[in-house]
Amino acid sequence: MQSVLRVENLRKEFGGLVAVKDVSFEIFEGEFVGLIGPNGCGKSTTFNCISGLLDQTTGKVEIYGKDVSKMRPDQIHSLGMTRTFQHTRLWREMTVIENLLVPPRNQFSPSMIKSLLLPKSRKAEEERLQEAYNILEELEVPHMAENLASELSGGQSKLVDIGRSRMGSPKLLLLDEPVAGVAGPLAMKIFNNLRKTVDETGISILIIEHNMDFILRQGVDRIIVMNEGEVLMVGTPEEVKSNRAVIEAYLGSAGEEE
Repeated sequence: MQSVLRVENLRKEFGGLVAVKDVSFEIFEGEFVGLIGPNGCGKSTTFNCISGLLDQTTGKVEIYGKDVSKMRPDQIHSLGMTRTFQHTRLWREMTVIENLLVPPRNQFSPSMIKSLLLPKSRKAEEERLQEAYNILEELEVPHMAENLASELSGGQSKLVDIGRSRMGSPKLLLLDEPVAGVAGPLAMKIFNNLRKTVDETGISILIIEHNMDFILRQGVDRIIVMNEGEVLMVGTPEEVKSNRAVIEAYLGSAGEEE
């Protein structure tokens, strides 16, 4: 199985605060993996280091065997990685379909004149538009294509943000709490769609989720558990569910009352 993402001894310090302590894990092709842990355990900081938004203090990040530790976010993105944020960053004064059409890679030719005149450029534009509508169809929100992003509810914004992240056929998706604040039925719908996407396309997804009980029911292949900046364990949902150290990390002294 091919390695898509490899994190080795990743450490991030902010002055005297160590936010991420020598974290190591690996994601393989076609895997759906959850990254969980209590609030403030370093999940989003880990994501920010992987995606190049933060420079790690020490350690290494590889995507498809290529060291991206010192690369800019746009350079990492060009290798096939896309990420979302806990708070959606849609362009609010653009329509849903316009939001989806902005991110795809390599969609501009070197010359604006060639882009306007060459038939291939127009064909590529039509293909991107069709891809955007297909994704909205899969997410069951094609009727929102012409709505302004500012008109969407929180759950709808999350769906559009996921749709936008899928434009351009990324190989690796990093999703930061895509169902935070989303009602239960819609949250399950989002996870079911992600599971289907992994199974049908072979894409790899690493997803941050705070709610352990919720993600244990959502069909992920493996779960990485973090606590206080460190990896507590990596295992299947069943292994995580039965691990006492994980339970204590979430419940504190509750485990001592048994």
